[in-house]
Amino acid sequence: MGYRFRLANVFTRAGDPFSGNPLCVFEDARGLDDTQMQALALQFNLSETTFIFPSRHANARVRIFTPGYEMPFAGHPTLGTACVLSSMAGLGASVTLELNVGLILVQRVGELWELAAPAPSWRPAKVTAAELAGALGLAPADLAGPAMWVQAGSEQLVVPLASPAAVERAWIGFEGLSAVTADGALAQVYLFAEDGDGSLVSRFFFSKAASVLEDPATGSATANLGGWHLAQGAALPLERWISQGAQAGRPSSLRLRIDEAGQVFVAGAVVELGRGEVDL
Repeated sequence: MGYRFRLANVFTRAGDPFSGNPLCVFEDARGLDDTQMQALALQFNLSETTFIFPSRHANARVRIFTPGYEMPFAGHPTLGTACVLSSMAGLGASVTLELNVGLILVQRVGELWELAAPAPSWRPAKVTAAELAGALGLAPADLAGPAMWVQAGSEQLVVPLASPAAVERAWIGFEGLSAVTADGALAQVYLFAEDGDGSLVSRFFFSKAASVLEDPATGSATANLGGWHLAQGAALPLERWISQGAQAGRPSSLRLRIDEAGQVFVAGAVVELGRGEVDL
């Protein structure tokens, strides 16, 4: 049986279709079981692969797989799948997806696709500033505030740094990442620093087997960054443009927005690159 898929890049920069974070979207996954979906995600070996199913509650039911496991929520697969589904089904500028975290509304706003993130929760990290700085190859003075675990669909350790230069210098090995994230479910850390005029720079590290990888554009972490700002009592509304992915070879552009009511939104551009079919 043939299963059609589309390849897209999400959080692209203007004029560069190969920027952003790549995604594979299976247009109609009916007939695939969990083992097959996991095998297909490993076959494509992208950050995430999504599978579209019918839904009684939304425009589609979507499941998200990394090469190693299923994700309850992730930003770039949500935006990319909404864009693909809108194109497939003629849904226009508003798409509702049923994910493992519930219903997520995605809307096209100008040239961007924007999702309304789940309400975030947060808790302080147990790692000390000295331990965290040492694991990142930085000095304690490079930290700029409290490191916090934030959950807006997928829990991650969010760490503010004092400068873009500190973000660029940072690196973390597998043992260090495992140590500083020992009080969380996943070994994932998101670093960011203000860069003036409402912009930020960021990096995201995560473990795979016994290695550490860097993600070029992380929508779930951008949602968690919104939660971090809410935890700090930031003035609302708030908007930030985020540059990520330069060190991973995939420069990306993401927008964080928090409205007056504290709703967190994540947005970015999506470019479809190609289509194909897998025979199983």
